[in-house]
Amino acid sequence: MAGRKRHLLVDTLGLILLVCVHPANVQDRDGARLLLATLRARFGWLRCIWADGGYAGSLVDWVRRLRPSRGTRLEIVKRSTPLHCFKVLPRRWVVERTFAWLGRSRRLSKDYAHTVSSSESFIYLSMVRLMLRRLVR
Repeated sequence: MAGRKRHLLVDTLGLILLVCVHPANVQDRDGARLLLATLRARFGWLRCIWADGGYAGSLVDWVRRLRPSRGTRLEIVKRSTPLHCFKVLPRRWVVERTFAWLGRSRRLSKDYAHTVSSSESFIYLSMVRLMLRRLVR
């Protein structure tokens, strides 16, 4: 398949915690499972994860069963207005802003990477560069 999807887990500031890149023929919910499967071993402090409406369905229960003792839950941010009206949805803009920051990197503006692992590495490198620039100021 010629294409890739990027799934990001970011904090409330939009800084990347986890990245998962996979072929475009994988469903969004299945890609999110690849990303969130690492929650068992890492990020024990996460209690609430906000997600787009494309992740609704059985994924919500799957996340609840993933860490039942921690109480981690997946909240879906639903669109309430008609499609022809623009409205900023709460918490959804954080990930969209992160994708915009990453889009400024020349290596990430198009899919130049040959492998999934190199694509993920370039995303992490781009975020490290962005964070270092903010620290230098």
